[in-house]
Amino acid sequence: MTEAHTNRRLAAILAADVVGYSRMMASDEAGTLAALKRHRETVFDPAVAEHRGRIVKLMGDGTLVEFGSVVDAVMCALAVQRSASLAKPEIGPPIVLRIGINLGDIVVDGDDIYGDGVNVAARLEPLAEPGGICIATIVNDSIGGRIDVDFTDGGDVQVKNIDRPIRVWKWHPTGPAGGSPVSTVPLKTERGILPSLAVLPFQNMSGDVEQDYFADGVVEDIITALSRFKSFAVIARNSSFVYKGRAVDVRQIAKELGVRYVLEGSVRRVGKRLRITAQLIDGTNGAHLWARNFDGAVEDVFDVQDHITEGVVAVVEPKIQRAEIDRSRRERPQSLDAYDLYLRALQRFQTMRPDDNAAGLELLDRAIAQEPGYAVALALAANGLEHRMTMGWPALGPDDNAKCLRLARDALAIGGDDPNVLARCAIVLLLVGNEHDQSLQILKRALSANPNDVLVLSHAGLANATSGSLDEAVVQLLRAIDLSPGDAASAMTALANAYLYLERYEEALDWAGRSLAENSNFNVTHWILIAANAHLGRMSEARRELAILQTMAPGVSIARLGRGRARDERRNEALYGGLRLAGMPEV
Repeated sequence: MTEAHTNRRLAAILAADVVGYSRMMASDEAGTLAALKRHRETVFDPAVAEHRGRIVKLMGDGTLVEFGSVVDAVMCALAVQRSASLAKPEIGPPIVLRIGINLGDIVVDGDDIYGDGVNVAARLEPLAEPGGICIATIVNDSIGGRIDVDFTDGGDVQVKNIDRPIRVWKWHPTGPAGGSPVSTVPLKTERGILPSLAVLPFQNMSGDVEQDYFADGVVEDIITALSRFKSFAVIARNSSFVYKGRAVDVRQIAKELGVRYVLEGSVRRVGKRLRITAQLIDGTNGAHLWARNFDGAVEDVFDVQDHITEGVVAVVEPKIQRAEIDRSRRERPQSLDAYDLYLRALQRFQTMRPDDNAAGLELLDRAIAQEPGYAVALALAANGLEHRMTMGWPALGPDDNAKCLRLARDALAIGGDDPNVLARCAIVLLLVGNEHDQSLQILKRALSANPNDVLVLSHAGLANATSGSLDEAVVQLLRAIDLSPGDAASAMTALANAYLYLERYEEALDWAGRSLAENSNFNVTHWILIAANAHLGRMSEARRELAILQTMAPGVSIARLGRGRARDERRNEALYGGLRLAGMPEV
C-alpha cells in the first residue's frame, strides 16, 4: 500500500453472510444464484443506498459495507433483516443473512478497507442468529436511545485473531426486542435515526432588525426544551440557522439536514405586545401537521415557548406524559430584562473573538446584578470567562480564575438539574479547577438528563478526552457533529484533540481542518494543527500554524496554554511535546 492511496479513519463496518450458502448451492445452484441476485437487488442494495453505505466488496455469499454513521449501519441491518423475515421467495430458496457490525479504526487503500474495525465486524457476523444481528459494545453504546429496538447482552466472547475478549449484543426479529415500534410516528427518517426535528430561525416581523436576537433567543429556548426528550433527536441551533434569511423549500431543508420534521414560525414584538406563530411540517411531503398563533404580553414569552413545545411533542411523540413536559421547562428568570441581556451575551460569545467575549461578559454581569439567582446566566458567564482564559486573552479582573470558579459553583447550587448548566459548569471545573473526576460525574448527570443536547455531548467528549475514555470521547463527539451538521466547530476541534491524544495525527489534522473551515477564530484548533504537523515531521506547516497563532494570541507560550492539562501525561506529551517541537516558547 502506498501512502498516496491510504488513510485511516473511524467507520462503522457491516459484514453480512448467507446462512447455509454452500448447502444451498449444492442442492440448487441456479436457483440459489437467482435468489441471491434478487435479494441484493430488492432488499440489500436499496437498504445500503438509503442509509448512505458503501459496498466495499462482494465475496460470493458475503458482503462488506462501510458507513460514516453507526446509526445508519444498524438501521440498514434492521431494514434488511426485517424485510427478509417478511418476504416470500419468488425464485429459489429463501435468503437468510447473519449480520455483524463494529465501529472502529480502518485503513483505506483505494476502494478497499482493512484494519481492526473490519476484522472485528467479520468475527461478529458468525455469532449472529440466522436472520439476526450481532454488534460490539461500542456500537450498542453509540446507538443508545436512537433506534426502536433493544439488543440483548450476549456476554464476552473470544474470537479468532483478536487478542482481547469482545462483549457482544444480539437482536433477532422474532425475539423480545424485535417486536412493534415504540412510537406511533414513523421511526426511520432520511438519516436513519429516531424521529428527528429541525427548528428553523423564526422570522422577525417586528420591523426592527435589532430584535433579531429576541426571535433567535425564542428559538434557542424551544430547541433546548425539545432536545430533552430522549425519544427523538433535535438538530442543533447553529445547523438550522444556516437557513436564516434564505427562501428554501422546507422539503429541501429536511433532506439536507436529514430530518423528518421541520418547525418554522415568526415573532412580532411591538412594545409590550408579542405574537408568535409556529407550524410543524412533515419534511418528506411538505404537509402541515400543526399550526398555532400565540398572542400575549412580552413577559409571557416563556409560557408561549411551553405551548409550542407541547404542541410539537403532541405530534412527534403522542405518548409523552405531561410530567415530562413540565420537567423539560428551563429555569426562567423573573426579570425579562435579565433574559434580554442573556440573549445578547449568547450572541456575542458565538463569534469567539476577545472583544465580543468581553462585551458578552459585561452583559452577563448586568443580568446577574438584576437577578442573582439566574443559574443559566451564571453558568454562561463562567463558561465565557473560562474560554477567555483558555484562549490566552487579556485578563478582565484581578483574579479571573477565582471569579470563574465562583460563578460555576453558584450556578450548580441554584440550577443543578439543568443539563445546560451542568455541562457549562463541568467544563469550567475541569479546565480552570482541574477537578477531573467531579467534571466527569457532573457530565454523566447532564447526559442522563439530556442525551440529545449538542453542548452536553461536546463537553462530555472534551472531558473524556482530557480525563477519561478516549473511545467514549470519539463516540460522543461524532454524535454531537451528527446532530449539528451545519456548525460543529467546537466539537470538531475536540474530536481533533482526541485523535491527537490517540496519536492518530492524520485524523487530528483532518478534523482540525474541518473545524477551521467553519470558524477560524478558535485558537485551540491551531494548537492541534501545530502539534500534529510537528509529530508527522511537517515542520514548515507546523511553524506556519504557530505564526498564525502568535498573531492571534501575542505572547502565546506553553505555560500560558497549560490550563486544563490532561490527567494522562502521554496525552499531554502529544499536545505540548508537539508544540515544543514546532518551537513554541516555554514561557
